[in-house]
Amino acid sequence: MRLAILAFSPLLLLASACFAEDKAKPLAPTHAEVSYGPHAMNVIDFYQAEGDDPRPLLVYIHGGGWTGGDKKQAEANFKPFLDKGISYAAINYRLSGIAPLPAPVHDAARAIQFIRSKAKAWNINPDRLVLTGGSAGACTSMWILLHDDLADPDSDDPIARQSTRVTAAAVAAGQTSIDPKVIEPWLGPNVLKHRMINMAVGEATIEGALANYDKYHDLYVEFSPYNHLDGSDPPLLMTYGNDMTLPSKDAGHGIHHPVYGVKMKEKADKAGHECHLLIPGVSKSENYASANEFLLDKLLAP
Repeated sequence: MRLAILAFSPLLLLASACFAEDKAKPLAPTHAEVSYGPHAMNVIDFYQAEGDDPRPLLVYIHGGGWTGGDKKQAEANFKPFLDKGISYAAINYRLSGIAPLPAPVHDAARAIQFIRSKAKAWNINPDRLVLTGGSAGACTSMWILLHDDLADPDSDDPIARQSTRVTAAAVAAGQTSIDPKVIEPWLGPNVLKHRMINMAVGEATIEGALANYDKYHDLYVEFSPYNHLDGSDPPLLMTYGNDMTLPSKDAGHGIHHPVYGVKMKEKADKAGHECHLLIPGVSKSENYASANEFLLDKLLAP
């Protein structure tokens, strides 16, 4: 018996090692680093879900203050959607240190148009496309959700003729305004210490951004999602941490402060817009306990 065990054990160990290696093997995109624009950062990873009918699609827009970050996410964050027949895409875009506004946001909007142009080839349902992201990715997602359609039906570019309208968005710790003249009264001076606010308009310092505020006023107004909300927009769910301390304690607290969500929710309720705000111990939704519940409901609706 002992000899049999000794002879079998190496095979058992090898099988176990192979199983562990297979289990740890990351899920590869169906289409990786697909270019949707002229810049090297204009790329998409797309994971196609199984299913004969056109699949709903979840699109992830990464955060990082428009100054950093990447489309790569832990597989555990999106595989549950693939398992339910929902395709998944994640995008990169130009960062503000390379090209300030409108580049980061308009790149993301073009990515949506490009994805829609691939609806047939990638078996996507173009009428069931939902956005998600955190921080600056949340800000961009809300802007696309709430903004008028950017489609240009007369364009020579077939991508530009596609719609930017989406079905819904669920976002985390997003900036509903980036206008320093709006957010400082909301949150206190520390929010302006975050480089997102000045680098968004190409200024190295907040002092430069404020000194030249008149020059950047239109950009700050245009790329604040709060300014585009009305009663005709698709549904939105926002989540935030529950540190309601005011004024904000530091740059990081300020740029992700839950008051951003409170302000958006107040405006949404007045406009009759479907908007859910989840702040633990502060705000809850009658319909959804989590962002994933909301996402699945909107993605899998008949």
